[in-house]
Order: sequence, then C-alpha cells, then structure tokens
Amino acid sequence: MTAHHRKFHKTGWILPGVFFLVFHPRPAAGDEVGWQQDMNAGAKYKKEGKYSEAERAYLGAFKEAEHFPEKDPRLSMTLNNLGFLYYDQGRYSEAEPLYIRALNLRERFLGPEHPEVASTLNNLAELYRAQGYYAKAEPIYLRALAIREKVYGLAHPEVAMVLNNFAGLRYEQGKYDQADQLLRRGLSIREELLGREHPDVARSLNNLAEVCRTQGRYAEAEQLCRRALSTLEKTVGLDHPDTAAALNNLASLRVNQGRYGEAERFYRRALTILEKLLGPAHPAVATGLNNLATLRYQQGNDDEAKRLHQRALAIREKALGPAHPEVASSLNNLAILYRLEKRYAEAEALYRRALAIWEKVLGPEHREVATGLNNLAEICYQQGRYQEAGPLLQRSLAIKERVLGSDDPSVAETLKDYALVLRKMKQKAEACSLEARARDILTRCAPGFQTQHTVDIRALRSTGK
Repeated sequence: MTAHHRKFHKTGWILPGVFFLVFHPRPAAGDEVGWQQDMNAGAKYKKEGKYSEAERAYLGAFKEAEHFPEKDPRLSMTLNNLGFLYYDQGRYSEAEPLYIRALNLRERFLGPEHPEVASTLNNLAELYRAQGYYAKAEPIYLRALAIREKVYGLAHPEVAMVLNNFAGLRYEQGKYDQADQLLRRGLSIREELLGREHPDVARSLNNLAEVCRTQGRYAEAEQLCRRALSTLEKTVGLDHPDTAAALNNLASLRVNQGRYGEAERFYRRALTILEKLLGPAHPAVATGLNNLATLRYQQGNDDEAKRLHQRALAIREKALGPAHPEVASSLNNLAILYRLEKRYAEAEALYRRALAIWEKVLGPEHREVATGLNNLAEICYQQGRYQEAGPLLQRSLAIKERVLGSDDPSVAETLKDYALVLRKMKQKAEACSLEARARDILTRCAPGFQTQHTVDIRALRSTGK
C-alpha cells in the first residue's frame, strides 16, 4: 500500500489571528486587583506552556469576573482567553460554550457589527476549523470579514488577518487556488500598510509559501520562504518562535526536494530556538522533535526517529493531556515505526488509540480520522486481513470525498489502496475501475503535488496579533 498515509510531517502555518486578548494593568480595587493578577498570570503560564497553571489562573479570573456586570468587557475577555486556552489544549467541547457566551455578550452590549464581535467570530471559526467543521466555520469567517471590511475598509491589517485565517480553511479543504488568492490579497494589504519588512508580512509570506510547496511549486515556495525568514530574522530576531516556524517550513521544502542535509540543519536550528525560548517540555518543542524524527526516518535512521517520537509523545501527553489530537499524531507516528519493525500487535494498538482520540475530539468525519482508518487498514493488509481492511478503506474514502472533494489527490491514493485490497480478494473488475478513477484524478493534479504532508495549524505559530 502507498506511503502517503504516513502522517509524519508537521509544518507551521503561522496564525496571528487567533486572538489572545490580555488586559494591561491599570488602577483597580477589591476583586478587580485579583482579576488583573489572575489574567496576567494566566497569560504568562500559557506562553510558557504551563497549561494547568494557566487554567487555574484563568478560572480564578473567571470566578471574579462573574461578579462584574454582564456588560463589563472583562467578563467576555475572560471567557475568550479561557476558551483559547482550551482550544490550544484540544479541549474543543469546553472551548465552544465559552466562545459562544463571549460572542453573545459582545453582540448584546456592543452591537452585532462591533470589531470585538468580529474577533470572537474569528476565534469560533478557528475552533470549528480545527475540528474539521468546515461548513460551520466558513460563514463565521465570512461574517467576521464583512464586519471588519465595513468598520475598517477593504485595506486594513485586521482585514488581512481574517483573510489569512480564511485561507487556512481553504487550504485544509484542498482549495489551494482560493487559499492562494486570499493570502495574496492579505499580503498586498500588509505590504502596502505595514511595509515590506514587517513581521506580519513575513507571516503571510510563510503561509503563501506553504500553499506553493503543497502544490509542488518549489521555486516560488523557496523565494517566499527565504524572504519570510530574512524578514523575521531582522524584525523579531534570530531566536523567536516565528523564526523557528520559517526555518521549519524551509526545511520541509528541502525534504520535498530531497536535500536532506540542509533540511536537517534547518530543523535542528528551529528545535534549538524553541528549546531555548520555551523550555524542553513545551508542546512546540514536541512539534520540532516530530519534524526531525520525520527526517531521520526518511534518512534511514529509524532508531533515532523512534527516540525523537517517544520524547515528543511524552511531552504532548504531559502538557496537553492523553486525549489531545497531537498526542494521537505522535501515537500514529510511533505506530508506523513499529509496523516497519513488524511489531504488528504494538503498532495496531497505537493506531487504534490514535484513531479513538481523533474520533472523540475531532468527530467521525474529520480528515485525521480518514488518515487513521487508512493506517489501520494498511496494517490489516500487511497481515493478510483483507476482509477487515476493505471496510476501513471504504469509510476513509467516504470521509475524504465529503471533506476534500471527489477529485482530491488523497482520494486517489485511497482508491489505489482499496484496489490493492480488492485484488487480493479476487475482485479484479472492481479494482480496475478504482484504479482507472485514481489515474484520472492524479492526471489532473499539479505535478509534484504533496499528498504526504499535512499542515499543522498549531505548530510553531504565534499566539498574538
């Protein structure tokens, strides 16, 4: 079966538009002082990746904010920040009611077209996108965009921010041309208003490069990556999470080009930055470890890849909890290595645990669930369990067609895998039909299309504006 299901690679989509709003200190009295202290502590702990401590601080702030009048903006702000913390932890079902309550408060007391309403809409759309609820996310992005265009005009940094995030949705839907157009419009706005060497311009360049890389447009992707990295090094510095993200994406491009030596240098430099700034137990460090493990695997160093993945898994389980989607990704990656070692029972157990997490947290129709189903089918196939592999691939195919569209290259790869299973089951005619459909899809795809890489929107990204 084909290797595109190996959900190893993680690349950074820098999303400055997930709003993490923090009140700056001001004179206060009584419980207002406690609220301010808790909010500041929550922001500090979250930045450090200390999520349990951040949650305690924000819950303390929330308890105090509940005593403020409903129209006091600090209540909706507290709800927003606690919701974003849960979003980052993958606790999506807990984040959603907080965002919705914050949205309702802001709509009631600020009006339906207030900029802060647009900010909360953006956060809610990001939440739905992370869960794969693309149909729910799209109208919310569009409403946030419409509010900002009305309030600020068509050319404003706040408009560019929503364009960037909406492009992320289009990217995940496989609508790369639309993602490209949205990112270029946002980039044009930022360049005109902020100048060509602004960090937000670099973030737009980084994301546009990722679209180009995915489409196999390597020359253009490299130009954009280089410019983004140069700008970030000049503006935010050599040691910054966004600089690490740009290095990470340039390394990903080098992997696609087969230039593994250069890719390793970039990955290791990104990892060094993250460990220095955030500490060895931060989730972003786990992402860097994951990326380096991917490369070491591709270079044939399975033992080092395994050690790196095991360390990434330990970090993620401790920092994010045992049921986070990123924990599932690490489980999946380790399972691949166990499968290669023919440790099938151990690999299958990890695959099933990863699949259960994705289904529970992201829902049964998410593209990650399709990845998990593919991987589980592959291990069944390798053990001759064709009757089990077939239904798994059928379900994966149905999910991909609904989420990505019937002409997506990933659909073609699953069609080819299913055809292999059918041939083993002596169903040659049906297998030929699936193979013909797969060829037709791939013929119409852009050359060099990268189906094996998956963008991680949480990886190595900025958490502020």
